[in-house]
Parts: sequence; structure tokens; C-alpha cells
Amino acid sequence: MIVFLLSLILGMFSGVIAGLFGVGGGLVIVPILVLLFTAQDFPAEFVMIMAIATSLATIIVTSIASLLAHHRLGSVLWDKVVSLGPGIMIGAALGAVIAENLDADVLRFLFIIFLLYVGVQMALHLEPTLPPIEHFKALDFGVAGLIGMISTILGIGGGTLTVPFLVSYRHPMRNAVATASACGLPIAVVGTLSYALLGSNEAQLPDWSLGYVYMPAFLGIALSSVFTAPMGAKLAHKLPAQELKRYFSLLLFVMAAKMIWH
Repeated sequence: MIVFLLSLILGMFSGVIAGLFGVGGGLVIVPILVLLFTAQDFPAEFVMIMAIATSLATIIVTSIASLLAHHRLGSVLWDKVVSLGPGIMIGAALGAVIAENLDADVLRFLFIIFLLYVGVQMALHLEPTLPPIEHFKALDFGVAGLIGMISTILGIGGGTLTVPFLVSYRHPMRNAVATASACGLPIAVVGTLSYALLGSNEAQLPDWSLGYVYMPAFLGIALSSVFTAPMGAKLAHKLPAQELKRYFSLLLFVMAAKMIWH
């Protein structure tokens, strides 16, 4: 029960952050779940992968809400979603298999690197860009596979990876963000199913686990983040979001340091 209640609070916070800064909730959800699961004495070898799997499961709910909003605005490039979809799904399934076979400390190290990467971007107001490239299907498939794989290993929706790739195709940022949100859904669905199946035979997992997905945490985060993400989006128009990014980057650095120390 304590995990569910704390996850409700975490979902409120991650929803606001996602709406305010346009970043996925996994940035906040994974490190805090690591601390929460550790405090609950979950088996140490499963803490990191359970935090990642549970984060991905929550992204299913938030990405659906985001996708519907972008679709109503006509911003989603559905032909691009169809083009990237197969590679994303294959990469997402492969990423879960890789994550399960990685040492827990390696997984933790990879997520710390990602936190520092995004933290530096936000602190310095850097926008990741790629040079303009020409469209061809093999490139879509290969890059989509990498995006799906990396996202599933880290427990994120992939927007930080997908948006720069779409912008390199000369798509406007508004369409790139909307299309990336649509691509986050297959990442989350395939990744979550893969983690649920891969962990189904692990006898040492805590009660109420669906494979590596810890259901009380998933339900708490999903229930509250859906309501607070629109609040964050509204605040983005009222608050100095660019300035607040610097403060949020400090939070990312603190969480990275906490994970290093832990």
C-alpha cells in the first residue's frame, strides 16, 4: 500500500514535469522507483530492471493521452509512424532481452549516463540536431530499431531520440514532437509485454509483480500522471520554462549522483 501511495505522488510530479518540459516521465520515474524499491527491500538484482519495466508500463497510459491530443491538432505524421513502427517494435523487444541479460550495475550506469546527457542539454539549452538527410526505408528501419532498443533498456518513451531524427528530415518541430509521441506507444507496449514475459518465471520477484512490472507502482503513477500532465503543459505557457529547465537539470544531476552513490 505504501508503494501505491508514494507512486501516486510520483505520478503527479512526473506528469507535471513531462508537460512542463516536454520530456518523458521516465527520467524521473526510474531513479525514484529505484530508491523506493530498494527501501522496500526488493531483491537487489531486480531493482533496476523492475524500475525500468514499470516506467515503460506507465508510458503506455501517458503516451495514449499525448497521442490523442496531438492527433486532434493534426500534428502527427502517420506515414512516418508507419515507416518507423516495425523497426521500433523489433528494437524494443530486443532491448528488453538485452536489459535482462545485463548486470544490474551496468543498467544503472547506462541510466546515469542518460540522466547526465539530458541534464547537460537542459542546463546549457542545447537542442540535439542532426544534419539534413534524405529519406529511405532502410535508414528508417535501422534508426527506429536503435531508438526502440535504447528506449526499452532505459525505460523511456524515446522522444529525446526520435525528435532529432525527425527534424533531420526537415519536419517542423511541432510535427516531430507529435510524431515522436505516437512512436512512444509501440515502444512502451512492446517493451512492457517483453519485460512481463521475461520476468514471468522469476520466483524471487515481489508479490503483485507482472513479470518485471510492479503493478502497485504502475497503477499509482498511471492514475495520477494522466491528470497532471495537462497541468504541466498549461504551466509551460505561464512560467519561464527555459529558465526552469536549468533548475530541473540540477535535479537530474542530483538523481544521477544519488544513483552513483547508491
